[in-house]
Amino acid sequence: MAEVIEKTEQRIVDEGLDKGADKLTGDQIARVIKAVLENETGARLKVYVDTCVHCGLCSDACHIYLSQNRNPKFSPAGKVKRTMGEILKKKGRVSPEFIRDAAEVAYTECNLCKRCVQYCPFGIDVAYILLIVRRICHKLGVTPLYIQDTAHSHSVTMNQMWIKEDEWIDTLQWQEEDAREEMPNLRIPLEKEGADVMYSVIAPEPKFQPNLIYYTAILMNTAGINWTMPATPGWDNSDMAMFTGDNEIMGRIKRAQFDAAARLKVKKIVMGECGHAFRSVYDVGNRWLGWKMPPIPIVHAIEFYYDLLKAGKIKIREKYKKSVTLHDPCNVVRGAGLHEKARYVINEICENFIEMHPNREHNYCCNAGGGVINCGPPFKNKRVKSNSVKAKQIRDTGAEILITPCHNCHSGMEDIISYYNVNMHTKFIIDILYEVMEKPGD
Repeated sequence: MAEVIEKTEQRIVDEGLDKGADKLTGDQIARVIKAVLENETGARLKVYVDTCVHCGLCSDACHIYLSQNRNPKFSPAGKVKRTMGEILKKKGRVSPEFIRDAAEVAYTECNLCKRCVQYCPFGIDVAYILLIVRRICHKLGVTPLYIQDTAHSHSVTMNQMWIKEDEWIDTLQWQEEDAREEMPNLRIPLEKEGADVMYSVIAPEPKFQPNLIYYTAILMNTAGINWTMPATPGWDNSDMAMFTGDNEIMGRIKRAQFDAAARLKVKKIVMGECGHAFRSVYDVGNRWLGWKMPPIPIVHAIEFYYDLLKAGKIKIREKYKKSVTLHDPCNVVRGAGLHEKARYVINEICENFIEMHPNREHNYCCNAGGGVINCGPPFKNKRVKSNSVKAKQIRDTGAEILITPCHNCHSGMEDIISYYNVNMHTKFIIDILYEVMEKPGD
């Protein structure tokens, strides 16, 4: 473990952090910090900072701290002390070098998973504090290059993969054509007004995993759902701007999604298997826009599958035979309480479900969420080495398949499985549900 700590302490070269910090002056830093703290925070931040007694009870909740040989600097309280603590102590008079290092801590050493909040005796939300640090760094132009590029993509094309509108429509028509070989009457309805459901995905699906759209189309048509997908911007529900601190772009992205649903007069939005996207429309982006709750009901895929199975609209032909375990995504379990519904779905479609421990809201984060995986290749080794505790957790189950109903979790867990040589494969719920469900003509 000492070797891991030594390597993670080496300076990682990142153009967004390094060149951004080089352009800063002390007066500029102090001015931006003052503006953010006075205009965008309030009693909440002050109470959190003033209340923390550095008792250390949050430490064992953090997968990064546990995986870094319990080095106190990686504890939640330690990360706050190294960033916001210094900012407040010095009244914003910190150096460009400090901002560069604070950005690396805030963007790459915390997943904003909120596990530590459950163990703090005062309920201090460390994720909120580090999001404020990210907001300051964003306004100073000091953001990891790869995640900033993703936010730029959203600002230009309203999706994170630079997919043009005609390419998006072409992909849906391609998946519809392929699916019609299996179900001749199948349609992926575009721009259908008055549908019960608007189905929303993240941009990596049409770019890299269009099979997931195929599977969902089969599911929707088999269940007889009156559904649609938008052909215009607003179809991508991913949101890295939420994690860069660019709240303005985040608001534009969420507004586009809600506007698309309102224009199509749908009854609800069903989100694909993504955790951060759900968080962005259910807990963060909606509130930036002034809504306590979303203006149109939001349903995550887990809850959607649960409702279909409970209502008998989807029947299982034969349960999945391989042993499976379930990773509880932070944003839909700690953030939305869908852990029991997820287990109902898994037990309905799988024959041999093995719990990992701890589980449900106590599960360890995948170390990919919160924008950390989107900070890109420069931080990949740091990221996977900072979650050996997760590798042990999933290996101890002995399961053959790891179900991860979240895109960032899926990618992050694949990296961990590969790095630590865990004999396991990852799947989404829809991968297995498509395989085991009854379809017309079976």
